[in-house]
Amino acid sequence: MKGRKEKRSSKAVDGRRPMDASDGCKIALERKRVFWKSSARGNLETRLCVGAVMSSCLRRALFLRLRLRLRRGLSSAAAAEAKAPVELPPPRPSAGRRVVVTGLGAVTPLGRGVGPTWDRLVAGGCAVRALSAEDLRLPGDVAGKTLEQLPSRVAAAVPRGNGEDEFDDAAWTKDNKSVSGFIAYALCAADEALKDANWLPSEDHKKERTGVSIGGGIGSISDILDASQMIFENRLRRLSPYFIPKILINMASGHVSMRYGFQGPNHAAVTACATGAHSIGDATRMIQFGDADVMIAGGTESSIDALSIAGFSRLRALSTKYNSHPQAASRPFDCGRDGFVIGEGCGVMVLEALDHAKERGAKIYAEVRGYGMSGDAHHITQPQNDGRGATLAMKHALEQSGLQADQIDYLNAHATSTPLGDAVEINAIKSVFGDHALSGGLAFSSTKGAIGHLLGASGSVEAIFAVLAIHHGVAPPTLNLEQPDPLFGGAFMPLSAPKKMPIRAAISNSFGFGGTNAALLFSCPP
Repeated sequence: MKGRKEKRSSKAVDGRRPMDASDGCKIALERKRVFWKSSARGNLETRLCVGAVMSSCLRRALFLRLRLRLRRGLSSAAAAEAKAPVELPPPRPSAGRRVVVTGLGAVTPLGRGVGPTWDRLVAGGCAVRALSAEDLRLPGDVAGKTLEQLPSRVAAAVPRGNGEDEFDDAAWTKDNKSVSGFIAYALCAADEALKDANWLPSEDHKKERTGVSIGGGIGSISDILDASQMIFENRLRRLSPYFIPKILINMASGHVSMRYGFQGPNHAAVTACATGAHSIGDATRMIQFGDADVMIAGGTESSIDALSIAGFSRLRALSTKYNSHPQAASRPFDCGRDGFVIGEGCGVMVLEALDHAKERGAKIYAEVRGYGMSGDAHHITQPQNDGRGATLAMKHALEQSGLQADQIDYLNAHATSTPLGDAVEINAIKSVFGDHALSGGLAFSSTKGAIGHLLGASGSVEAIFAVLAIHHGVAPPTLNLEQPDPLFGGAFMPLSAPKKMPIRAAISNSFGFGGTNAALLFSCPP
């Protein structure tokens, strides 16, 4: 700007600004006026000649002024045209793609693998056992003393070993120091699900259209406890450089995506006990909105350690009455329930756009028809007594699916075996399903009697159970239902034994601390 000002001033004469066409016009008019006045007595011929010359100057000045105005007008029009907003194209329609389940993988207290887990569940197997000092992951003497102080001494742990349906830690952690327990479960379950779906692409464009959505509830508390102990013992320099990557919940998704080279969405929900359901629901929407063609989705948790159990015990959330009879401790909907049994594991689904699945000839277990969410906005750990949050989540799932309440044949309840939580869900089921539930048309159960509460993994594992119920035509049972809650009556009663039946559609409920609720609705393959 400074250079431009100096350039302009250099053309000025005697400090005045340079002339333009307007100035020329004014000067010509003034000279003509002066000439006629001063030469009033002059020669007529001379006056006419000079007048003609001056008229020519005037015409020239007027022409220059007109041309300048024209140029300014064209320049303004061009600038206005350049500033005019370009009309945007309309947005792509949402929820335009149908989503199906093409692969399943699980690591649960009933065993490693979907097959062993489902077979034992339907057969009435129970994975709850007495807690041992080794489960607490503490030094020998400390572990024994800590175990004695815990009010709840039962748990549903993943069976470990080298057996066919046991989980081998070394197989997933020995080559990577940044893999903690919950990440290892996710890697194992994702591997099974991908092989089940026959989806292990090598082409870059397919990897770019495949994403991961695996979340967790509380991550690796045991690693945090170990690191804290190092600080107390002045051993800070021995802290592993992999400590932070081991405890970040999104690293489950990260490790799965890195292992297989998936470059689509890399997502991790953290919504307490609704995490698994939210992860599946969010992944479904990513496919519907065109962000991916395939998503690996689920929840994972490794929470059997001293600090987690002590923390939930202080909340009075865990069962304490059945320490001497562990397999009776998790009793959803039963009058004798006194809290949940802590569990661990992982459930993973391969979700896929219907057109993509059909194009490659994939087997289809079920279709994801609805995903409902809500918030209680009530209390940090307790639901509203009227069950409004759970009711809204189920209603939203139904609305999105386009199905009516009486078209749902099975419901996998969240029921964790807590006195308040189970009662609230019973009322919510009544509110949503009405006569369909009261007349016995709706089969429902809680599978936590068999596997305990897997926290962030519960929603995805139980969603797998809902899908398998549709696939096999069998509704799984509720264990330890000896004296049903008085809120039940007549035909409105949870299943206490497996029931063979055609299942057109099923809902899986998941509710978490903080008042977060999710309901997933699945239906028969299209």
